[in-house]
Amino acid sequence: MLAKGQTIAQWIEQLAPKSLAVPDDRIGLQLGTLRKEVENVLISLDVTEAVVDEAIRLNAGLIIAHHAIIFRPLKDLQTDTPAGRLYEKLIKHDIAVYISHTNYDIVEGGMNDLMAQALELDQLKVLEKVHEDRLEKLVVFIPKTHLESVRQAILDVGAGWIGEYSHCSFYSEGTGSFKPLEGTNPYIGSTGKMEEVEEVRLETVVPRSIKSRVLRTMLKAHPYEEVAYDIYPLQLEGKPSGLGRVGKLKESMSLSALAEQVKLRFNVPFVRVVGPMEREVRKVAVLGGSGSRYVKHALFHGADVLVTGDVDFHTAQDALAAGLCIIDPGHHAEKMFIPDVTARLQQLAEQNGSKTNFHASEIHTEPFHFM
Repeated sequence: MLAKGQTIAQWIEQLAPKSLAVPDDRIGLQLGTLRKEVENVLISLDVTEAVVDEAIRLNAGLIIAHHAIIFRPLKDLQTDTPAGRLYEKLIKHDIAVYISHTNYDIVEGGMNDLMAQALELDQLKVLEKVHEDRLEKLVVFIPKTHLESVRQAILDVGAGWIGEYSHCSFYSEGTGSFKPLEGTNPYIGSTGKMEEVEEVRLETVVPRSIKSRVLRTMLKAHPYEEVAYDIYPLQLEGKPSGLGRVGKLKESMSLSALAEQVKLRFNVPFVRVVGPMEREVRKVAVLGGSGSRYVKHALFHGADVLVTGDVDFHTAQDALAAGLCIIDPGHHAEKMFIPDVTARLQQLAEQNGSKTNFHASEIHTEPFHFM
């Protein structure tokens, strides 16, 4: 069974929900249609003409990329321009293009966590908060016999997280009463007869982003035909999500040694370094893509060094004056998107019994040559 394009989009959004993207980011389906079965999918950082040719060779009906091919509304579609020629080739070969950009950067386990993991940073925090997943209180009344099955079901899908503690809940015992009316099919009791049951009031917290999933799971696991439950808003802060990460190396090292590690672990041919090479660094901020505007964020978090791409001359001067070191591995360091997304989507396909194949692009889209 081949997966349909809409199903693949759901898998992508399961990995990196669209709601996490920064405002006005060009994500999602940018060209073509997802209303078709897809045998082969190509994963790439960018969509260049060479990448499209690779997709044609693979008979791919879909390209999933990190960088958008349409950044602003089109005024025309002239096929004798580089962009127009690219769009024409994609349309002629019925290849759709789907973009996962800042939502993949922000999501836990996405681009910035991959960078942090590559450098073995711990005690991670978000560099710039973009969203906060507000918490709500779920209260549900369950027959005592089904407490464990319902509780386990909702906690296993993400309810009950408080800080670094998972599966948090509270319950108290009591007596529930109800009277099934005509046309009902009660799990306990008889139509028209008042019933009292030993029940449990189960309470837990639910991040707003997964509330629908938790409620669906609860209703499926609950034995009652009509489930009594309440949702309360809370004034508690939820888990922040955002761009970049800040963490600590296992032990301090020289800026020079860290630069060598970045070069090796990000698999890039060079890095640019700002700051005294012999300086000892321990606290590191990382951000994929262009991070010049995040110097102040790194300084605010007390970072010794910011690892990011596309740093301009004057930003480098300002960082140096402020005492912040920089290691710039270039924008193309984000190529770690390719193997990560390929492997995770292939796993989801196999878990769902799909024969759709996901291919990591072998086209080098770095526009610079280094001499």
